[in-house]
Amino acid sequence: MRNELRSWALTWSLVGVAGWALLPWYAIADGIFSPGWPARILADRDLAPAALQAILFGRAWLMGPGLALLAGLVVVLRGGPRALFGGRLMMFTGPGVLFSVAQGFAIGQPAVGAGAALTVAGLLLLFSTGLAARGFFRGDAFVAGAVVLVTVLVGLFTFYPIARILTSAALAADGAPSARAFAERLFAAKIWRLDCLRGGGCGVGWNTLALALLTAVSTTALGLAFALVVTRTGFKAKRFLRILTVLPIITPPFVIGLGLILLFGRSGLINQGLEWSLGVPPSRWIYGLPGVWLAQTFAFTPVAFLVLIGVVEGVSPSLEEASQTLRAGRWQTFSLISLPLMRPGLANAFLVGFIESIADFGNPIVLGGNFGVLSTEIFFSIVGAQLD
Repeated sequence: MRNELRSWALTWSLVGVAGWALLPWYAIADGIFSPGWPARILADRDLAPAALQAILFGRAWLMGPGLALLAGLVVVLRGGPRALFGGRLMMFTGPGVLFSVAQGFAIGQPAVGAGAALTVAGLLLLFSTGLAARGFFRGDAFVAGAVVLVTVLVGLFTFYPIARILTSAALAADGAPSARAFAERLFAAKIWRLDCLRGGGCGVGWNTLALALLTAVSTTALGLAFALVVTRTGFKAKRFLRILTVLPIITPPFVIGLGLILLFGRSGLINQGLEWSLGVPPSRWIYGLPGVWLAQTFAFTPVAFLVLIGVVEGVSPSLEEASQTLRAGRWQTFSLISLPLMRPGLANAFLVGFIESIADFGNPIVLGGNFGVLSTEIFFSIVGAQLD
């Protein structure tokens, strides 16, 4: 077994043991860098590390993560054949991670402190080292640790909250599981009503789908146009155009919406100019579907451009030249030769625009007005439930 792998495992086993034995298991209200907590760890059980909590305050279940770490440390110190070493690490640290999570849910654990975070991180990285020792990730402990940590963080901060929200949709008012309550929420009139066919307003589900389709079409068309300008014309400011298309991606999501309000709002520059010069009264057209669509088109066209420029560059110019040699016009060449070759890329750009529109929250919350979409309705439902 390589010394680098063993040194990596030894480092993280010591970090985990230090977190379990020296740092507070639960979060401190004033933060881990507050000066007073070390002097009170023997008197206040909520400030004590897991080892002292188990020994002095009767919380014996907190011995579990520490025993798993100590077992992993023994495995690291003993060494052995690479495959056997990895198997032993996984055998001890894997259950340690599961036990740490299970005990937290079982007791309704308060906020996780620095000690718990380092303990679980040490266990996870020892487990990933075991995977690397068994030949996964080409035996690279760093890559294995990065993949395991990213997977856990995505599951913890993305999939777990989504699962909690979806689970709550299947609960009745008394907290009991109810298929009827789930069906009522899933097929609620607020989501799927079609009053817009009779002059009213559609449900937020139809609003979201309509907006996503419009945005996907407009962003794909504009992205293709920009890609063709950059790759098929003698446009002199190509580098500037590439830089310009990246700006909406790195700006906060609501900046474009605020910019449109400053231009087209009732007190916006353009509305005020039209009223002063032509007597056109200011209107609120920017709030609702037109404004959100315009903002999303500005925001997501650069994404479509970045997807499509590689596709356009991948179309061989020799095919287009052969078509023109056979006396085909530019439109015939584009529609019959270039466009069919770009279809996979166009489908990708369309799908990206569609998904980005559905996931967008900043522009609908700023410009939506009475035009509700799923992202804003989910937000208001959660905030409203908290206020209630």
